[in-house]
Amino acid sequence: MTEEFDDAQKQWLQGFVSGIEARKAADKLASRPPGAPAAGQAIGPDALQHAAQDRAVAAGGRLVAEETAKRARHPLDRWDELVERAGAGQFPKGIDVFLTKYHGLFFVAPAENSFMCRLRMPNGILNAWQMRGLADAADAFGGGYADVTTRANLQIREIPARHAIDLLLAVQDLGLTARGSGADNIRNITGSATAGIDPQELYDTQPLCRAMHHYILNHREMYGLPRKFNIAFDGGGRVPVLEDTNDIGFVATEVTGGEGFEPGIYFHLQLGGITGHLDFAFETGVLLKSDECVPVAGAVVRAFAIHGDRTNRQKARLKYVIDRMGREAFLAEVEKEHGAKLRRAAGAQLAPRTLADKHGHIGVHRQKQAGLNYLGLVLPVGRMTSAQMRGVAEIAERFGSGTIRLTVWQNLLISDVADRDVGLCITAFAALGLRVEASALRRGLVACTGNAGCKFAAANTKGHGLKLVEHLERRLAIDTPINIHLTGCHHSCAQHYVGDIGLIAAKVERGEDSVEGYHVFIGGGAAATAEQAMAREYASSIAFDDLPPLLERLLSAYLAHRLSAAESFFEFCRRHEIAALRELADRAPVLALAA
Repeated sequence: MTEEFDDAQKQWLQGFVSGIEARKAADKLASRPPGAPAAGQAIGPDALQHAAQDRAVAAGGRLVAEETAKRARHPLDRWDELVERAGAGQFPKGIDVFLTKYHGLFFVAPAENSFMCRLRMPNGILNAWQMRGLADAADAFGGGYADVTTRANLQIREIPARHAIDLLLAVQDLGLTARGSGADNIRNITGSATAGIDPQELYDTQPLCRAMHHYILNHREMYGLPRKFNIAFDGGGRVPVLEDTNDIGFVATEVTGGEGFEPGIYFHLQLGGITGHLDFAFETGVLLKSDECVPVAGAVVRAFAIHGDRTNRQKARLKYVIDRMGREAFLAEVEKEHGAKLRRAAGAQLAPRTLADKHGHIGVHRQKQAGLNYLGLVLPVGRMTSAQMRGVAEIAERFGSGTIRLTVWQNLLISDVADRDVGLCITAFAALGLRVEASALRRGLVACTGNAGCKFAAANTKGHGLKLVEHLERRLAIDTPINIHLTGCHHSCAQHYVGDIGLIAAKVERGEDSVEGYHVFIGGGAAATAEQAMAREYASSIAFDDLPPLLERLLSAYLAHRLSAAESFFEFCRRHEIAALRELADRAPVLALAA
């Protein structure tokens, strides 16, 4: 009978039948008990996620609530719900709090009865006009400030429910996005902060970060993960990227020869970093050319989506997949997803890695472009007011190229400043209350949001960090770089295990009450500075009031007993057992400066 219909009618009928079939499939899924597998082979852009869920259930497992909610309807398909809630001035409840994070909105009650919006900006680089636009959005729809994160990113806080969509649209109007910046997604792609301007870099990571960013945005399976995921590109520049703390780390290296190797710049592939769980990324023994990095990263993510645990969120990160399967077996799965064997590094002749500068993110530094400089600003625990954001944008346009570079150290750089304008630029920053120089302690101060804006945090990390550094600056003359990381909970957003001094918040019993305090870890570091180690516990359950004098004694012991002025605090800590360090601190002279 179809011969009686013309082409347009046939096309309509085909669409009509397809719609009926889709409705039947949806009804069938909705009628199944939560967590029950679908019949037949999963298809479509969510096939990897659905098939992984089905296998977990078929093996006798029970999907966690987050997986069941994602299966019922993909979080990215819930835009209309967000719009409806914003129109009613309502915040999400229950599992919807988790699902809303897929759009970059975090309901942070009870710390604040508001949203926080986290953005995505590949390589942490944005333009002056984007910074100015974000300042306007923070004023109109948020709290009038923004925080730089430890993924070289920005987040805006204190967003009322009624302005959630307004804020997201304002971000998108600036050519930015918040899509997938939270929940079970790949977070902001980090790269070398000095990419393209660094005299010592091996590779400009900007194109790679941009390509990875858009690969994620345009591949739906990248949003079907069992937990969050981090990717970083280190181009060998002066500012550390902390790539060894990521699920995937790409590290530029120079191959000078070797059988089967053409000399040039390649990338080491590292996998499984998660310092909050006490693991750095391991070297896979794989070397990639630059154009292979993004496809291989996609293959790694797909292998993770296939084999990640959907029944236990505590064991769902990539590290645990690799621990369960074994490194070589997981790499075999990556090769299967990639469709080709990965190039092994055996036999390659590699040039030594040039170390990063532990505090190269602060101060005035020469670029590889003659006559130009980049200036690293000190942001007090990563926070900028909207007025400062506009001021930074204006200075970047007036004295530089209008480029603003965020770092994983919660600060920012202004690039392309001519020699003749450096002094003027510094003066202009000072008028905003910002500096390009700071003490050896303040330069390396990193703090998460803390309980002022995060429901998980047990202490006011940002406020405590500033008070702690102010105390130590008054009392001690620290002349070598020391990084202090304060994190509010076990999520370790401030990566306390890789700080010279790492502090993780805890409630401390004091009589019948509990007060804010910290567990103290010392001697951590990352690979780029040749100081890779997990910090060791030095003291536990220290009330914050007791913390400044405790660290003052420890640092006094360091100044008194280091082998020379060249011995870093990291080296000093690794040279001693913890018990010996405590004993030295107990006997340390007080090297207080004049009040």
